[in-house]
Amino acid sequence: MRILLADDDEQLQRALRITLAARGYEVLHARDGAEAIEQAASGHPDLILLDLGMPRVDGLDVIRAVRAWSSVPILVLSGRTDSGEKVEALDAGADDYVTKPFAMDELLARIRARSRRPAGEDDAGAVHRIGELEVDLAAKTIRRADGAGGTGGSTGAVRLTPTEWHLLELFLKHPGRLLTREMLLSEVWGPYHANDAGYLRLYVAQLRRKLEPVPAEPRHFLNEPGMGYRFEP
Repeated sequence: MRILLADDDEQLQRALRITLAARGYEVLHARDGAEAIEQAASGHPDLILLDLGMPRVDGLDVIRAVRAWSSVPILVLSGRTDSGEKVEALDAGADDYVTKPFAMDELLARIRARSRRPAGEDDAGAVHRIGELEVDLAAKTIRRADGAGGTGGSTGAVRLTPTEWHLLELFLKHPGRLLTREMLLSEVWGPYHANDAGYLRLYVAQLRRKLEPVPAEPRHFLNEPGMGYRFEP
């Protein structure tokens, strides 16, 4: 697995490169945002570890640039703790957000979670319905049943991040079934997130915003208080 490490903190860069290489990962590195974009395009990494406070090109702009052509998982490493900045990074296309300082074993667990195959991959070619939307898991596309793009009367394709796709696949493959918070968190983010209910709520809210006709009154992604979520097509 090839990982692009984009961070201008030389001490952290050195520690991560040694740790990742010792575990068999091939590591590319970039010390500013412009170099990160170049390496993402030419090095074809399987995952990107990205600091937001990068010289030359800000990390958010790096995410937007990479998302223009690639769905490679992007895991943000940042000292910025404001929840608004986390949401902005996730909306831009990041898949995960780790706040500095972090435990190395937790970071490694998140990397492993990003590299796992999505559950139910044998059914990846199926087309699923969410109300008036048709979801093609193989093509990673979402369109209205009448052929128009978008949702909620908007135009253009519905775009999901790789993590949102992973979470959506779990829901689509288990219609009507209660999926516990622990199961969803462990499947998508790994065992270190098994009790992080707030993280799951954020991503379910993102799916509702993008896929529900009225996000504030969800009909498809339903909360079962104290237990988890249930998907109703």
